[in-house]
Amino acid sequence: MITIVDKPECEDPIVEYVDIVKNMSTSTASEYRIRLYNFKGFLKKELKLSIRELIQSLEEGTFDVYYVLAKYSKYLCSSDNGRNLSPTTIKLRISTVRGFLESRSDKIEISPRKFRLRVKIPRIIKRKKDALSKTEVINIINSCSDIRLKTYVLLLAATGMRATEALSTRICDYDLDSIYPKVMIRGEYTKTKEDRSVLLTKEAVQQIKLWIEYKYRTRRVSYYSDVPNPEQSGKRALSKYVTPQRNDTTQIFAIRKGDIKTVNLYKEMCADFAQTLDRIGRGSRENQNFKARRKITLHSFRRYVKTTISDLGYSDYSEFFIGHSGSTYYTKSEKDIVKMFEKIEPYLTFLDYEELDRKGADIQSKIDELEELNQSLSERDRTKDDAIAQLSDQLMTLTVRLQEIERRQNGY
Repeated sequence: MITIVDKPECEDPIVEYVDIVKNMSTSTASEYRIRLYNFKGFLKKELKLSIRELIQSLEEGTFDVYYVLAKYSKYLCSSDNGRNLSPTTIKLRISTVRGFLESRSDKIEISPRKFRLRVKIPRIIKRKKDALSKTEVINIINSCSDIRLKTYVLLLAATGMRATEALSTRICDYDLDSIYPKVMIRGEYTKTKEDRSVLLTKEAVQQIKLWIEYKYRTRRVSYYSDVPNPEQSGKRALSKYVTPQRNDTTQIFAIRKGDIKTVNLYKEMCADFAQTLDRIGRGSRENQNFKARRKITLHSFRRYVKTTISDLGYSDYSEFFIGHSGSTYYTKSEKDIVKMFEKIEPYLTFLDYEELDRKGADIQSKIDELEELNQSLSERDRTKDDAIAQLSDQLMTLTVRLQEIERRQNGY
């Protein structure tokens, strides 16, 4: 016999629901918590109800769920909430509240048809995404303020990884000394929840090695001591040289000790990247009414990689390369994947000046060869023109002589 245990009345329904969502995704649960507490504030301000009182009223039928959602939509669209929210944010918040209410009781059912008829949500305006050119990518990389940001942006532009995927990687996840260098992304941080490996360009490998060497370099540290140091002339402001101990199990872009959350690293990188865009005059936003998303984001490099590979004629491979699930029928051997990567690697290389100089020298040599060939053909044409002119003169002379011979014969 199964014993049914009643839920404790003292437990907050929001906390209970967020704990359930946390089993699926911690980041999703955190976002749901923010949205639901915003809805809780709306209930208290507009309807003078708590979450538990609302659920009880909906179960008893004294409140109409569509009326509550419609009023909440109106509240989000107005300036009463203290923020100018975008249509996308409004839609996500109402969707979260709708799922929350339906999960609280079997008596609360929301019909999709009635929801569309009675709850009006602002239409989402789809903004055109500006495509990045290779010149713009190179300019952004060269404009990065420090080596950490430069390495991070270059890694995104060369691999098409999602922003948090690149930040979650550890030094031990990189295989930089093999014939075909690659990085392994843990499934905990991928959107598809699957481990995957991404091949690295030679330029990216070199830049990552430079960053690791810089990260664990010997540096001078200054500090203040309450006790004068006789070895440094009795000074209180002292300094010493310190070499950090290398730890390959921490995130490669983390610069502080301890367990650093990926979301915190992401916020740091976003702030540094935004400053870089503002400094070079590319920090404009998609919609000036909503001070949020910029026209160029870290995700723009992912779109650049996808477009670049697709334009080369490898559309299916581009889906595989950036980590999309793709078609179940698209399968390639590791050897074929490496060969295909070697074809696209030059198009995902940005700062390899030696390679660019070599290609430039090859192009210049070809130009010189073409100029020599053109000059040779021009000389040959001139020779032919001279020969033709000479033949024409000879023909003219023969014509005159024939005419003289004909006159003499006629005279006799």
